[in-house]
Amino acid sequence: MIPVSRPHLTSDDIEAVKAALEAGYLSGEAPIVAEFESRFASAVGREHGVAVANGSVALDLAIHALDLEPGDEVLVPSFTIASCLFAILRTGATPVFVDSDPITWNMSPEHFASLVTSKTRALMAVHIYGLPIDLDPVLQICRSRGIAVIEDAAESHTVTYKGRQCGSFGLASTFSFYPNKAITTGEGGMIVTDDVQFRDRLKKLRNLAFRPPPGRRFIHDEIGWNFRMSSLQAALGNSQLNRMSDVTAEKRRIGTRYFGLLADHELVTMQPSATAYSENKYWVAGVLLDERIDAIEVASELRSRGVDTRPFFYPLHQQPLLAKYGLAEQVPLPVAERLGRDGLYLPSFVGMAEADIERSAKALVSVVEHTAS
Repeated sequence: MIPVSRPHLTSDDIEAVKAALEAGYLSGEAPIVAEFESRFASAVGREHGVAVANGSVALDLAIHALDLEPGDEVLVPSFTIASCLFAILRTGATPVFVDSDPITWNMSPEHFASLVTSKTRALMAVHIYGLPIDLDPVLQICRSRGIAVIEDAAESHTVTYKGRQCGSFGLASTFSFYPNKAITTGEGGMIVTDDVQFRDRLKKLRNLAFRPPPGRRFIHDEIGWNFRMSSLQAALGNSQLNRMSDVTAEKRRIGTRYFGLLADHELVTMQPSATAYSENKYWVAGVLLDERIDAIEVASELRSRGVDTRPFFYPLHQQPLLAKYGLAEQVPLPVAERLGRDGLYLPSFVGMAEADIERSAKALVSVVEHTAS
């Protein structure tokens, strides 16, 4: 079976974790965590980093720290991971779902602009599958209206927008270090920001909301969490950070090879290899199938042929849990709905052999042509 993803670990990673153990570094309070925060923030063009337990809680903390209230609206693309929705709902704010651009699969700037109201307090700007949103028109509106921007860059390590690193836009940006990301700490995540007050608030919330020194410990004036990253995770992250650019270059190699093999096929569509503002790093090699083809059947048949796949995100505006929040009635978002129904992504792990890329692409073509006929 050709797997969808496979962690990329080296002897350097093992030695880094071993060294942390030998030094007695285990908790989230050790200096190695602060080192990882500083190095990662610098790598993405930010002043400060706040390391956390995973990418989902990075979103939770960033959104919670905005101090939203019931009735406030947060715009979020419908085509993204459910963690984005959960973070908004936990604050009591109202998610407002934005449809996708049919070419890039990212949030549509035009649809975003049409949804901004006097209640809009924040935007969750999510870059999808290694290609960024067209940020300029979105940021212009947010600046003029005082809308806070939380950039979700979990899928866009080293990706640039007009030459500037994704993760360096807005009030704060979040990253994930899950094993299928460009660098991994097993689990783990990071919030990066240039705002020192926002950083301090995040660090307080991350650590049970202890009062900062010189205040007495174990006195709390608000609810916090234990969302700390462990020293062992940070040790692995520090090692992996040394080759983050090499990993994303390898992902682009795989993605562009798939693009060359599949882009001209009438039954298969991929994200573009590049846009006027960015180069696609292909965190995953996603394919959108012709509407006549059942993506679930294709995935099942590919698996029987030894090629693993994963479905695209199921649209947030169609999630059953919205009924519990009185949000079940949502307007149709046709692009996000099509992506969720007809999309899947192919194996694209670091070190994937050319023969396996070609085998996966040929198997896909064979299956979709048979299904369409």
